[in-house]
Amino acid sequence: MNTAIIPRQIRREYSRHLHRHLDVDVYLPHDYDADPERRYPLLLFNDGQDLPAANLALTLETLYFLRAIPRVIAVGVHAGPGRKHEYGCIRQPDYKGRGDKAPQYRDYILTELLPHLRDKWRLSEHPQDNVFAGFSLGGLSALDIVWAHPEVFGAAGVFSGSLWWRSSAVDPADPDADRIMHDIVHTSASPRPNAQRFWFQAGTLDETEDRNNNGIIDAIDDTLHLLAALRERGYPAEQIQYYEMEGGTHDPATWGRAMPQFLKWVLG
Repeated sequence: MNTAIIPRQIRREYSRHLHRHLDVDVYLPHDYDADPERRYPLLLFNDGQDLPAANLALTLETLYFLRAIPRVIAVGVHAGPGRKHEYGCIRQPDYKGRGDKAPQYRDYILTELLPHLRDKWRLSEHPQDNVFAGFSLGGLSALDIVWAHPEVFGAAGVFSGSLWWRSSAVDPADPDADRIMHDIVHTSASPRPNAQRFWFQAGTLDETEDRNNNGIIDAIDDTLHLLAALRERGYPAEQIQYYEMEGGTHDPATWGRAMPQFLKWVLG
């Protein structure tokens, strides 16, 4: 097996939308230069700083060797010190004001990062070949951007997503109310369903909170409720996938173990 995937590092690129410098890692297939006419799907990740701990390079090498997935260009955007402000939902911040820079982060992805990547590397020109994924709050951000821009992205990957993101504090009389992403899926005026696909992972040890006291931790409850919202919008079963990991915790090691399932479903 060829194990030649070494991330190309883009360091301290200034963003005019975020008014800060960002670090980005680009994982090219080892044979990228062998076929100068070939274009590749894009696999974009939030929280790119966690990809080494999640063993992304080794997972890609293994799946390429097994011919389980096509070769892709994977890109990890490192989170900055303002992660809780840049990640979130474009429509509104949460009730504590977090996610207030989510629109600017979306603009960075669409108008700065993607054009730069397309200028430098041979990416597919088809939206269905663009996948955006993330971990925890980065998963919420990726899902929100994918949902808002079906003309750009064909699929989302959400690992232990922060789907509890709320517009108001928990009301004990209705503890599952006011989750922002669920409301976006329910109320979005754009035509649905479309061809987009959605993959979710949650671990049984992601957390211990159970705000509605139904015996199911919130990380799983929130994910299952979002799956139901997607089905209510008309998305068929083949466009939605859920992977519940027994013993899975909220860390890159768990997400790395889930990575082959995600890649084979979204790419294979």
